[in-house]
Amino acid sequence: MKYRVLTAALTAVLASSAYADEGQWQPHQLAELQTQLTKAGIEIPGKQLADLSQYPMNAIVSLGYCSASFVSGQGLVVTNHHCGYNAIQNNSTKDNNLIEKGFLAKTLKEELPAGPQERLYITEEVLDVTDKVTASLSGLTGAERYEAIETARKNLIKDCETDPNYRCSVVSFHHGMQYFQIKQLMLQDVRLVYAPSEAVGNFGGDIDNFEYPRHTGDYTFLRGYVGKDGKPAPYAEENVPYQPKSFLKVNANGVREGDGILLAGYPGQTSRYRLADEIAFAADWQYPAMVKTYQQMINSIDRLGAADAELKVKYASVVKSHNNRMKKLQGLLDGFQVTDIHAIKLEREQQLNQWIKADPSRAAYQQALLELAKVVDAEQAFTQQTYYFENAKRSDLLTAASTLYRLAQEQQKPDAEREMGYQDRDLPMIKARLARLDKSYAEAMDIELWSEQLADYAAQPEAVRVAELDQALGLTAGMTQAQIKVLLQKLYAQSQLASTEGRLAWLGQKAEAFEQSDDAFIRLAVAIAGKNKALELQDKTLKGQIAVVRPAYMQAIIAYNKEQGKPVYPDANSTLRITYGTVDGYPAKDGVYKTPFTSVKGMIAKRQAAYPFHVPQALVDAYTQGKTDGYFYADLAAQTKSPWYCGIFSCPEPKKTAFNSVPVNFLSSADTTGGNSGSAVMNARGELVGLNFDSTYESITKDWYFNPEITRAIHVDIRFMLWMMQYVDGADNLLSEMSIVRH
Repeated sequence: MKYRVLTAALTAVLASSAYADEGQWQPHQLAELQTQLTKAGIEIPGKQLADLSQYPMNAIVSLGYCSASFVSGQGLVVTNHHCGYNAIQNNSTKDNNLIEKGFLAKTLKEELPAGPQERLYITEEVLDVTDKVTASLSGLTGAERYEAIETARKNLIKDCETDPNYRCSVVSFHHGMQYFQIKQLMLQDVRLVYAPSEAVGNFGGDIDNFEYPRHTGDYTFLRGYVGKDGKPAPYAEENVPYQPKSFLKVNANGVREGDGILLAGYPGQTSRYRLADEIAFAADWQYPAMVKTYQQMINSIDRLGAADAELKVKYASVVKSHNNRMKKLQGLLDGFQVTDIHAIKLEREQQLNQWIKADPSRAAYQQALLELAKVVDAEQAFTQQTYYFENAKRSDLLTAASTLYRLAQEQQKPDAEREMGYQDRDLPMIKARLARLDKSYAEAMDIELWSEQLADYAAQPEAVRVAELDQALGLTAGMTQAQIKVLLQKLYAQSQLASTEGRLAWLGQKAEAFEQSDDAFIRLAVAIAGKNKALELQDKTLKGQIAVVRPAYMQAIIAYNKEQGKPVYPDANSTLRITYGTVDGYPAKDGVYKTPFTSVKGMIAKRQAAYPFHVPQALVDAYTQGKTDGYFYADLAAQTKSPWYCGIFSCPEPKKTAFNSVPVNFLSSADTTGGNSGSAVMNARGELVGLNFDSTYESITKDWYFNPEITRAIHVDIRFMLWMMQYVDGADNLLSEMSIVRH
């Protein structure tokens, strides 16, 4: 593993910065956190965790949108059920619905292709390339600065990707204060191995989402394959299982209350260093608008899906994703009311301002704050200006047409000058997205969802609407959804993009062919392309301005926090992070304390005849017949050693609460967010004891503010997974493949 040394100011903070369990740390930072790791009971040295070539970090992988980990020497990967949902749906039909009944491959030959878009990414190298990205930025701002950063990123990526089996990225940390180049081995052949039935993998459904107590078996097994030469290759029957450098041992004894845990994965996005005004905008305008949009789409998908089993299967993954986002947004809004995070942030900003004013040498920080506030105002205005137009393009066929036309335009340029996302390196994923659309597209649903958003768009004032879109579709102010549907019907009848062949036929076509086409969706994509580019330029200008002032603001934050002894870790940005914590419950509200473990006994008590609280009879039978050897616990209280004098004098036994069941889920104080789904939860020795899959409702606001008293992550317990595999689903082949220990 290669690293360049961080700036002295940042590194110096680490040794005394961590408090509670807050912090989504870059792996190399763990070397500086040994004191905190030891205090948390973590036995693996921080230096070992900082080394991505060593166990356990070389077993942690990304799916690109979720986290996962290797658990065998034959490329077996474990992640969440909801992370494997696309793979399950990809192999489901209304007559063979693997979502409902689950799936288990007893042999390698029975394993199913996860889909053309699925990948496994294994991070092997992280380099600090800040100097290379920022070397030519002096004096630049706005779109020029943005483009200069993008050019530097593309050049670094090109130099990094000399081997086509690797995917590289250059990612901003601390909002542009630092840049790191990340090199990942990319496995293209991913297969579905085992998924429990939805009754287990999604027990409680959207009703229980973000709630606790929870009883969800949110786990799925995949496998990575490579060519016979050991190198990554597209799906082929003759491919063989990938052999990782190492894989996680599985500890069948799991954890008890008070145990220290490690959690490693790829958290998505947090906003811990945003301004108070940005919280206010999210709470007052952005999140309410998004909640309304997602709820509209969910209602439509549910309504049409209830009447058509095929539609229900096709849009199962889409509606699950929408439900998750909508409930999270609603949880953020509720959380903002319970905890006045805006006031907390405002107070911290005032303290920062006082610190800046106390020393004339910090005047540059004050100017950065003033400039940042101005750009943030402009950003928010842009978001409001474009929100309904972006929603008005929510058609799968329009998205496909726009992607294809933009690709044709970009291919007129040398590869190095194209927009990121449209370079030669991106062609396989573009083709895969176009090919997979058949699995999640139906004309009736697309028309329903699109017309709904267009009706909202048509209700907006003229200043928000886009003339090019109105003219191309024949929209007028205040049109109803029913009127818009009549317009849209004609478009679908005049397009070939509904078929995979029709979409793929446009790959490689010249831009002129698009501009002369009579395909209705191609014509629409061409008509609005100019407006899309104009808004893109406006967005780049704002991002270029932010790229000047946000890093300066972060320098002030880091300098201030250094004096306060507070954590300095970057906001999450979908890169590999480690957090640590303790198995622990929390006070949910006045008089209500939620304990850290739930049980199969509780799951069965919660069952109902219908989804989402149906419990498979095989699970009930196994439990009631006492088939629980090795996984049944009388209690899960912390194990404490009696003082030496108890051998001489009588000491009272510590109070223990009876558990008397098989554990299903547990809580920890680990710092997580979206993208951490599927993250390996490890014990003090780095052995797998669970999978992260959710947060409590009270914790949702941790994207903006970490409250150590109530912030808890929810994990599926490894003991439940192993019990299901052994006694319920008969996955003996996988149990024998994994390295399972008890100590």
